[in-house]
Amino acid sequence: MKKFLAVLMAGAMVLAMAGCSGGNSTASGSEASSADSSAADSTVSTADANSISASDGSAEVSAPATAEADDSSVEDAALPNAMKPDLLSAAIQNRLGLDEAASTAAAEQMLTKLMYNQGNPARVAKAIQKLQAGEEVTVAFLGGSITQGTGADNDNCYAALTAKWIEEQYPGAKVNYVNAGIGATGSYIGVHRCDNDVLSKDPDLVFIDFSVNDESQNNNINKLTYEGLIRKIWNYTTAPGVICVAMTQDNGTSVQDCHGAVCAKLGVPMVSYHDAMLDFLDTQDGVQWSDISGDNIHPNLNGHAILSAMLTTYLQYVTDNLDSIDTTDPVLPDPGEEGAKYEKAQLLTTDDAQPVSTGAFQQKNMDFGGFKNPWIAKSSDGTFGDDSALVIEVEAQNIGILYGMLTNNAGLADVYVDDEFITTINADFTGGWGNYVQFAELKSFDESGKHTLKLVPRGTEGSPSAFYLSGITIS
Repeated sequence: MKKFLAVLMAGAMVLAMAGCSGGNSTASGSEASSADSSAADSTVSTADANSISASDGSAEVSAPATAEADDSSVEDAALPNAMKPDLLSAAIQNRLGLDEAASTAAAEQMLTKLMYNQGNPARVAKAIQKLQAGEEVTVAFLGGSITQGTGADNDNCYAALTAKWIEEQYPGAKVNYVNAGIGATGSYIGVHRCDNDVLSKDPDLVFIDFSVNDESQNNNINKLTYEGLIRKIWNYTTAPGVICVAMTQDNGTSVQDCHGAVCAKLGVPMVSYHDAMLDFLDTQDGVQWSDISGDNIHPNLNGHAILSAMLTTYLQYVTDNLDSIDTTDPVLPDPGEEGAKYEKAQLLTTDDAQPVSTGAFQQKNMDFGGFKNPWIAKSSDGTFGDDSALVIEVEAQNIGILYGMLTNNAGLADVYVDDEFITTINADFTGGWGNYVQFAELKSFDESGKHTLKLVPRGTEGSPSAFYLSGITIS
């Protein structure tokens, strides 16, 4: 009966709120990557290492995951006190210049779309209880260039503003702020770098945003890496709370539904800037996308401030309902074989790697695309000697690499695992917005074991060529 009623209610909500991430609207790949600045946040996250195009298909927008979750999904928590519009209203009034009444009405409208998935707030509540008790709390933000602060600055990006609000709300607590945003990275790179960039800081609360970096044509791997990422954070010794964030491009392109299905399965809250902001822009006269963004993806100062207000509204909502929240630690559903694939993912940095032979590669003391000290093979005329291969031994079940996409003088690399040719990686990004780090998933085995990874650099004869290795992904 409970499930039956839930289905009826979900259907009624879909009919009553037809604009909520629904329909079959699509956006072409060329539209999704039309602005240089947008490409900086939309990773070319392809399982095919030979591909360098940003997108070859459309981004599907389907019904919310909360309405279509299967029986393995965790039931949403029902809290007695509603979300308050105050924080959102103030941000809208201050940033968009609407009067008080219009700002309040806009905030109340946004609140109807704000929570893509309610989830179980138990762990978020525990973090707030620590803040109330004046304890030390670490708040981390993991994502792409939006999280990093593109469109704003270090002090006024949504992550910094949210951390500042927490500090001001709980002056007796010590709040440690971690911004682990790296532009042009999605959940595949995120799950592999999570240990180094987030978990090593012992977080109590983690916000995750990869919804415009992951691409819809890769949703099979997106689901696995996103689930692995949440599980990895969830199982860390500090038992962090997790809040997922769904962003959007101006045309609605986002993998919100893919990530949202994972959040529904695991009972993790998801705040939807995508639904709340696009619905607001569709109905608000005199306010348009350019008021909240300087390109087709990245929020500007206004957008970052409103996004932060959305997140703090949710935090205040949990605070207002603390007495009603069961803080018994939720148990995640069984991952199955696929769901657990990336749960133990790690990034073997170039500093960690101990090559059997370096060949034409040399480690450089520099930062490339947010990753330090890459191994670089360069040739002034595009030719490399017979002993040019970089050979590294790893122990893993799943093996991949992070490599540099280059706008100038890009080379190629033939990749072998255990002397088996896997693929040729083309690092060419000529005419693109800039250099960045891409991933290639190479080979999976039935079980973990020792394997040999070999990269043989190649170039175009007569032209300068370079290939950058930024890390090895293992799980």
